[in-house]
Amino acid sequence: MLNRTIEPALKEIDHIDFVAPKKYTVSGRTDLYHMKEVPNETSRFELYFDAGKAKGIDSIAGFVNGLLLSGTPDKNSIEINSQINALGGFLESGISVESATISIYCLKENLIPILTIILDAIQNVAFIEKEVNEFLADRKVGHNVSLEKVGFLAQREFQERLFGSNEIYSKALKPSDFETVSIEKLKEFHSENYLNGLEKVVIVGDLNESEIHSIIEATKPFANTKELSFAKDLSNERGSFAVSKEGALQCAVRIGRILFNKNHEDYLDFLILNTIFGDYFGSRLMSNIREDKGYTYGIGTMVAELNHTGYFMIATEVGKDVLKPTLKEVKYELNRLQTELVGEDELQLVRNYMLGQLLKSADGPYAMTDLFLSVEVHGKGLEFYNLALSKIQNITAERIQELANKYLNWEDMSIVTAG
Repeated sequence: MLNRTIEPALKEIDHIDFVAPKKYTVSGRTDLYHMKEVPNETSRFELYFDAGKAKGIDSIAGFVNGLLLSGTPDKNSIEINSQINALGGFLESGISVESATISIYCLKENLIPILTIILDAIQNVAFIEKEVNEFLADRKVGHNVSLEKVGFLAQREFQERLFGSNEIYSKALKPSDFETVSIEKLKEFHSENYLNGLEKVVIVGDLNESEIHSIIEATKPFANTKELSFAKDLSNERGSFAVSKEGALQCAVRIGRILFNKNHEDYLDFLILNTIFGDYFGSRLMSNIREDKGYTYGIGTMVAELNHTGYFMIATEVGKDVLKPTLKEVKYELNRLQTELVGEDELQLVRNYMLGQLLKSADGPYAMTDLFLSVEVHGKGLEFYNLALSKIQNITAERIQELANKYLNWEDMSIVTAG
């Protein structure tokens, strides 16, 4: 019997046994990944399309993504969504700069029926004028509401400055986009980037080989027929940029720069620096600007990745009267990382936190699939995370200081405020 009066021994993490999805070929440029090891009746499927915001003009990519289930010649949007709901499906769709995704969560017995409904809706979307006009009107109202929020204004300006060297990547939704869109443009984008733009299919669920092959046959007509192309050399506009919002009591702050993705030799070590600086509740920015100064409810940093590059960002919202002191403290914490070695106690705390987060992120087939997808897009395998374990355990204060001086210089940043 387990003796609960005895504290269990601590064991150092030195390796995680990852399980990778099985890979199938849908066509020459499109693959399907299947994670079968699901111990229950749940499932998930995802469709990735080469239909990101960078593929169209005048925000057409976002409009098409939002209209994919707007109706076919035989079914309207209500009927399509009712059929999915009747089968217990939960749908999510999203679009980023470089990709568009449709995800469905459901019981495994309903996966293929729901997938059939989704594929029919995508293949035969009619862009009916009434549905399109209602969608655009609703999206326009939402956009106008967002324009009243300092966080939205700061993020939009930050995107424009961060990707300042590339007009396509830096563009953001504008009010005029709602006036220039046409059904012809929607159909053209849909045909080029959805009917012939399926990048990959992801299935999580205990499906048999016969079911997987039926999914391959069903998705094959959508398979990508062209070589994927993404921006490689991006650079941000350095300096300070302010967006004025009359009457705002809060100021939103976005600070960052173009950086790199998992293919860069400094990526894993920089993640540790990023965590110390602002990527967990006990980080230096949170301890200083929230806990000590009380300037904000939250402040954080992130490292985001694109196909060929990535970026670093600091984000917060503060009272307009403490905007300048907040920027001063952010700059102070950057300088401290560059001039003072991180103490061993703090470094060990961050090591333990990151190791725990990595274990948590590998818990279960859904999480394991997400880990795999995060490295697969960069041509890597799951052993990348065991390399991360080693990096976390062996990082030194000197290495952190070196990276801070290399990548966290204030003069290299795009500094955006809105308020």
